[in-house]
Amino acid sequence: MNRIVITLVALSSFAIFGQSKTGYPITPVPFTSVKVNDAFWGQRIEASRETTIPLAFGKCEETGRYDNFMMAATPSHDHKAEGFTFDDTDVYKTIEGASYSIQTHPNKKLEKYIDSLITIVAKAQEPDGYLYTFRTMNPDQPHDWAGDKRWVKEEDLSHELYNLGHLVEGAVAHYQSTGKKNLLNIAIEFADCAISEIGKGPDQIMVVPGHQITEMALAKLSVVTGERKYLDFAKLLLDERGHTHIKSEYSQSHKPVLEQDEAVGHAVRAAYMYSGMADVAALTGDEGYIHAVDKIWDNIVSKKLYITGGIGATGHGEAFGKNYELPNMSAYCETCAAIGNVYLNYRLFLLHGDAKYYDVLERTLYNGLISGVSLDGGSFFYPNPLESIGQHQRQEWFGCACCPSNVSRFIPSVPGYVYAVDESDVYVNLFMANESDLKVKGKSLKVTQTTNYPWDGNITVDLAPKGKQNFNLKIRVPGWLQNEVVPSNLYTYTDKKDLKFSVKVNGKEVTSEINKGYFDINRTWKKGDKVEINFEMEPRTVKAHPAVENDRGKVSIERGPIVYCAEWPDNDFDIFSLILNKKPEFEVESKKDLLYGVNMIHTGAQTLSYSEDGKIVVKDVTLNMIPYYSWAHRGSGDMAVWLPIELTATKPAMAPTLASESKVEASHNVKPIVAINDGLVPANAEDRSIPYYHWWPKEGTTEWISYNFDSKKTVSRSTVYWYDDKPWGGCQVPDYWKIYYKDSNNQWQPVENTTAYGTEKGLPNEVVFKPVETTAIKMEIKLAEKTAAGIFEWEIE
Repeated sequence: MNRIVITLVALSSFAIFGQSKTGYPITPVPFTSVKVNDAFWGQRIEASRETTIPLAFGKCEETGRYDNFMMAATPSHDHKAEGFTFDDTDVYKTIEGASYSIQTHPNKKLEKYIDSLITIVAKAQEPDGYLYTFRTMNPDQPHDWAGDKRWVKEEDLSHELYNLGHLVEGAVAHYQSTGKKNLLNIAIEFADCAISEIGKGPDQIMVVPGHQITEMALAKLSVVTGERKYLDFAKLLLDERGHTHIKSEYSQSHKPVLEQDEAVGHAVRAAYMYSGMADVAALTGDEGYIHAVDKIWDNIVSKKLYITGGIGATGHGEAFGKNYELPNMSAYCETCAAIGNVYLNYRLFLLHGDAKYYDVLERTLYNGLISGVSLDGGSFFYPNPLESIGQHQRQEWFGCACCPSNVSRFIPSVPGYVYAVDESDVYVNLFMANESDLKVKGKSLKVTQTTNYPWDGNITVDLAPKGKQNFNLKIRVPGWLQNEVVPSNLYTYTDKKDLKFSVKVNGKEVTSEINKGYFDINRTWKKGDKVEINFEMEPRTVKAHPAVENDRGKVSIERGPIVYCAEWPDNDFDIFSLILNKKPEFEVESKKDLLYGVNMIHTGAQTLSYSEDGKIVVKDVTLNMIPYYSWAHRGSGDMAVWLPIELTATKPAMAPTLASESKVEASHNVKPIVAINDGLVPANAEDRSIPYYHWWPKEGTTEWISYNFDSKKTVSRSTVYWYDDKPWGGCQVPDYWKIYYKDSNNQWQPVENTTAYGTEKGLPNEVVFKPVETTAIKMEIKLAEKTAAGIFEWEIE
C-alpha cells in the first residue's frame, strides 16, 4: 500500500490540537499541555485508563471487531459480514481514547499494543485507500446494509463515511499523542479515496453521510494537514444535505442545513452535524453557517435541553422531541448525544468566545455525560433517564456499543477543555486541579490550578510566565452564579438567592465588569502571581418553563454545577409520594466514603399515602439527595431528579393491591417487568412517558405473564393497558389475549368472561369474568405477526 508523505503544520484545533492560529477565532490549549491532578476528574481519568479502555479493547477482540479487519486483509467468499456496519469505529474510538491516555500517562506496553492494532487496520485497507471491512472481506457478498457498490447505501445504513470520520478522529489523536503517522496516513488515504469518488463530477456519486461525524473530522484533518481540500469536502457534504436521495428529519436531511432552525431527528447524528456546521462556520467565516448553527443552538437551549444537559427526549428514533417535550422516566438522553452536546458547545465557544456555551458544556459534562459511565469505569448507560422505578441499570457492554467506546475516547480528552487562548487573552473555562503549560503570543506561561471544585467554589490559579508578560486573564463566571440556570428561560431559579463571588490577585480583591460571562484581569504578570477565586455555592431550587408538562409543580435541586436526585438507598420511603416544603431549607454534608466522595444534600419534606380505608396519611420525613451522575451504583430502585413542590404533582402512595403484592412471572423475563404492577397508567393513548413491560424481540408468538399469590384469592376482573409504539417501534397491541386461572389441581383453566377482551392501546381494557378462587392468574397473549407487544399496567380485582 502506498504511503502519503505529508508535511504537518503546527497543530491547532479543538480540544486536542496545539496553539497556533489556523482560522478558529479562539485557539484551544491541547490536552497534551494540561496535566490534571484533580480529585474529581483525576479519579475519572484513572478509571478510564485502568478499566474503561482495557474493557473496550477486550470487548473489541471478544466480539470479533479485530477479526473483521483480519478477514478484510484476506478477502474470501467464505467470510461472513456480520454485526453492525459501524463496528469498525469501536476500534478507532478506543485507539483514540488510549492515545489520549498514553500521552498523559506513558505506557509503552499499551503503545505497542496500539501499534499492533494499526498494523491490522492497515492490512485491511484497499490499494486506493478505501477502508470498510464489511465490503472488503467478501466483495461479492458484502454486509446486507452495504449495498452492491461503494457508497450506494451511504445515506441509508452502510456507514462508510461514518467509519471514515471516526478513523480520522482516532488518527489525529494518535498522531498528536505519539508523533507517529502510521494511523494518520491510513486516514488520509481513506479521506482522499472518498474525495475522489464522492462529488458532482463525472464518475462520482453525490451522497451525504447517513450518520454524521465525517464533517467535523474532515475539518480537523484540514487543520492538521494544512490541506484545504478536506475542509472543502466537509462543506460539500453539508451543502448537499437536503438535496440528495434521502430526505428525512431522522438524519437532518429534510431540508438544506442553512434552512434548518430546529433540532430534530436522531440526537447523536444531529449534534455531530451541528458541530461540523460550527467548524465550517469558524474556519470559513461563512455567515450563512454561523446564523444557521446559532439558531439551532438557541432552539436546543430554550426548548429541548434537559436540566442535566442531556439531549434527545425519546427512544423512538433516539431523537429530539417536539419543543418542550422533555419527559423524565422515558427520557432517552443517550450518552453519545451528551458527548455531542459538549462538542457543539465547545466549537461555538471557539467561534464566539461567549461563556454561555461553556455553561451548557459544564452542565452536560458534570451531569448528563458522566452519568453514562459508572464510577469505576466498568459499566455504562445507553440512555440516561431522569426518573426510574428500577428498570434502568448500567451494563458492561451493548450489542450496539457506540456509547462505551465513545466514553473511552472522551473522558481522557477532558483536560483539553480547561483553557483557551486568543492572542493576549487567556481563558480559564473549567475549574479542576491541574498543571499546564500554555503559549501566549509565543511565550511560555505555566499555570497551576488548585481546587476542590465542584464540591466548593474556592479556586487558586498560580501563574508563572517566562519573564514579565502582559495578558488578559479571563475567568469564566458560571451562569449558575449569575442566577442563570441555562442561557434561556427554559429553567429558572425559584429561591431568589443572590450568590456572591470574589477575585483576589496576590491577596488584594480586584473588580471587573463581566464581559460575555468572563471576569477580566488585564495586567502585567510575573512568576509567583496568585489569583484566588471564591464562588459562593448553595443548594438552589429550579423550575422548568410551564410548557414542560412533565415538570409542572416540581423543582430540581442543584448546587454549583451538580444536579441532584433522590434515590431509594438513601430514603426509606416512596420518593414519588413526597412533597417538598414550600420554602425548603437545605443542609450539605460531605460524605467522603460514599460513591467515591460526594456532598449529600438533606431537606425536610412530607410523604402522602392512602390508608387501607382510603384516607390520606401525611408523614414528615428527611429527604436525602445525591449527585445525579452517581445514581444506580447500589442496585436497582426508585430515582427522581424533579421533585414535587405542589400537591398537583405528587402521587400519594397507594395502599397495597392484589397485583402489587403478587409474584410476577413471564415467558420473557426482562428488567422492565417491574412496571407491570407499579400503579402507573398512561394519561392517554399517546402517552409513552411511563415504564412498560414488553416481549421484544419476540414476534408473532404466543406469550404469557402471570400473577402468583401467597394464598387463595377471589378474582373477577382484569384490566390491561397495552403499549403500542407503531409505526416506529416494534410493539403493537396483540392479535388477542385471554385470562386463565389455576384450578384446585394446579392446572390452568380459561375464565368464563362476560365482557370482551379489548385491544385499545394506552386505554383501560377491562374484562369481567365469573369469580374464581385461585392461587394464580395468567394472561396469555398472541403477538401480531412480525411484531411484539407491551403492557404499561395489568390490574386485577
